[in-house]
Amino acid sequence: MVYLDYFTFPDAESEYNIFLETKRTCYDSFYPFRVLSRHGFERIDFEPVTILYGGNGCGKSTALNVIAEKMGIKRDSIFNKSNFYPDYLQLCEAHLKTKIPKNSRIITSDDVFDYMLNIRNLNEGIDLKRENVFEEYLESKYSKFQLKSLDDYDKLKKVNNSRRLTQSRYVREELMDNVREYSNGESAFKYFTEKIGENGLYLLDEPENSLSPNRQLELKGFVEDSARFFGCQFVISTHSPFLLALRGAKIYDLDENPVDIKRWTELENVRSYYEFFKINSDEFD
Repeated sequence: MVYLDYFTFPDAESEYNIFLETKRTCYDSFYPFRVLSRHGFERIDFEPVTILYGGNGCGKSTALNVIAEKMGIKRDSIFNKSNFYPDYLQLCEAHLKTKIPKNSRIITSDDVFDYMLNIRNLNEGIDLKRENVFEEYLESKYSKFQLKSLDDYDKLKKVNNSRRLTQSRYVREELMDNVREYSNGESAFKYFTEKIGENGLYLLDEPENSLSPNRQLELKGFVEDSARFFGCQFVISTHSPFLLALRGAKIYDLDENPVDIKRWTELENVRSYYEFFKINSDEFD
């Protein structure tokens, strides 16, 4: 499915003209100006799966965030925008094939990391409260409490429950079970599968972070199925060879100047892996 047809970024001349108009000479950085234009990256034509590939600092994450901001696509984590973002977005244009679904979103590494931290913090809070409930159980079970007024009714219920139930059963009834805490890779993969639904445009910024090779392959299959069968469109920034091999993906190589479209097997990162394993092929016998 294709919702977003193509997207244009300002060229170097357009960027220069806006600085002549505003005369902003007191800044050292004009981000996101001069990030994509220095690679001659002015337009993306999208497929159901489109990939932005390149090394650190090439601008692939910048491109994703610019698209998300221009389209008003929701995100979970706060995004630090510069003062120049509004001016830059005015120079960008998005062209749709059909309306963007409301459940569309951008998912960044910060989103996944915050999700994992929230689970840990929640469990730490539950563990702390559990200790208090343990003490409450013992205090209630062996107390000589007597009901004196209706104000004491809740206390009486706790005393009766503590005498009727085992300690573990009492705690379970008084306190929710811990949220299951997965490994980082499991949590990250779970986050993607929960946030990516049917019929949506999803922008994924380096989703391979925290994922083992096997999990990356699982995510590859999940993305392929979502695009093929469930009406999803993906724009992904990555240098993972597993995700670069996504079936039918259109890949923009941002390490080239100007930016070029390549097959995944032509990319420098993938060729490095290939040459390494080829040289060491005897080790696998």
